[in-house]
Amino acid sequence: MTAAPIAVALDAPDLETAARWATLVTPHVSTVKVGLELYLRYGPDVVASVRGASRVQVFLDLKLHDIPATVRGAARAVARLKPSFLTVHAAGGPAMIREAVEAVPATKIAAVTVLTSLGDADLARLGIEGPAPDAVRRLAVLAVEAGAQALVCSPQEAAAVRAEVGPDITLVTPGVRPAGADVQDQARVATPEQALAAGADLLVVGRPITGAPDPGAAAAALAAALRRTATEGPAAP
Repeated sequence: MTAAPIAVALDAPDLETAARWATLVTPHVSTVKVGLELYLRYGPDVVASVRGASRVQVFLDLKLHDIPATVRGAARAVARLKPSFLTVHAAGGPAMIREAVEAVPATKIAAVTVLTSLGDADLARLGIEGPAPDAVRRLAVLAVEAGAQALVCSPQEAAAVRAEVGPDITLVTPGVRPAGADVQDQARVATPEQALAAGADLLVVGRPITGAPDPGAAAAALAAALRRTATEGPAAP
């Protein structure tokens, strides 16, 4: 059975919990995501711990954003961990993105466009020309022209970004919440089925899985629902 195109965000309070969650979900999903909190607390060892003996992809979500030389050095520093994806902020500019791409040729550099916690009002306060979908498209095109092989955008922008960058760029969508789930600190969200229909390749799902009484069962249920959607097609309106 093919693993579902889901990256489970392992935002755990400790390494043991993260490793346990990874063990429970890896039979059902393609990817596990290690974010800043876990990486900064436990360092590079966390990658081996969550990867375990499986062949699960590791999404190293460090959102690098600095001058080009510093990002190149940081990317080189994690290259030995062999992550499938490494995130940088598209707002760091073309030169920074190019340095990251060249530093880790075996890893897909995923450029983060506009964080899913930000809405139009937030962008206005930051001095970024909106609305959010327009800002996302601009940053997506900039990042791909600089060599990024993947993009991170909300599912609400996935279709427009896909139209801009074509079929060969991997689209990663956080802000994915099963119907009825709490959106929490996300501003631009969609259900997993909506995200896939919009053109997403990899869905980032955290608390709806890891906050469930049985994360493995939650991952299995979501994976099964996505397989049914892929088989049956989207439901009629």
